[in-house]
Amino acid sequence: MSVTILTAYDERPEGRDDFVYRAGGTDLQERLRTSGATPHVLDLTGIPGFAGIERSEAGTTIGAGTTVATLARELADDYPALALTAGGLATPQVRAMATIGGNLLQRTRCWYFRHPHTSCFKSGGDSCPARDGRHLYGNVFDTAPCVHPHPSSLAMALLTYAAGVDTTKRDGLSVGDLLGDGSDPSRDHLLAADEVLTSVVLPPPVAGERAAYYRAISRFEAEWPLVEAVCRVVRDADGRVSECGLAIGGVAPTPLRLNAAEGILVGSLLDDDAIGAAAAAATEGVSPLPETGYKVELVAGVVREVLERVSG
Repeated sequence: MSVTILTAYDERPEGRDDFVYRAGGTDLQERLRTSGATPHVLDLTGIPGFAGIERSEAGTTIGAGTTVATLARELADDYPALALTAGGLATPQVRAMATIGGNLLQRTRCWYFRHPHTSCFKSGGDSCPARDGRHLYGNVFDTAPCVHPHPSSLAMALLTYAAGVDTTKRDGLSVGDLLGDGSDPSRDHLLAADEVLTSVVLPPPVAGERAAYYRAISRFEAEWPLVEAVCRVVRDADGRVSECGLAIGGVAPTPLRLNAAEGILVGSLLDDDAIGAAAAAATEGVSPLPETGYKVELVAGVVREVLERVSG
């Protein structure tokens, strides 16, 4: 396999349109190895402003090349829901290299997509072999032609802050604008081929925010979550929840913000009754696949876990 590595300052060779972008490269290198593809890789590292965190009265801007480890380390006080999620990902080695942009835009983990000898919607085919095949780690909210969940944990955390993203062509996109709703099964995100994610923009931090993150996994800590959830709450002087963000991942075409559950929690004392009602509301509308019925109970259990942790 021969892969050409170019920097962002190199001139693109004429007649070649098979470019892929690389920041940390933790997923890209594995996909190139297993697929045998030989594209031109455009290395984005080293571009001024591509990595780093800038704070202002208007909020916090995170360069797309900022590593996951940096998020976990430097945002713990101001944005604990994002920091805890970042710190729970993968392994220390991966977190040291992987970037927030790469995590948001990574390709599906479905084994049919990643196998070099199978074809699916996302690899240029016209079907989802996982739907009639093995989909043990698939969606429990079956709302799209592709049955495998979007893998970005950081996108889930960013939903709870109503964060925005900027690109080389557009500013102020929401996470939903970036990832879509899964209705186009050929896409993991909605950026154009020549459009690069440049930054993530968070609102100003809120004093007194508490957060919790939890993922249910099969066996090893480095495994991808079966179901994961993150919650951030702000409580008033009486102990009632005045602001809440709650989201889940591993269960749908994109991470989901649980608006109905949030509505139950806001104004509550975050007691067991409110937590139980919110956990039950998290499963409303589930439509599991034949092999993902076990995730319904996990959704309620994982949501209850993060709410009990954040209430403590």
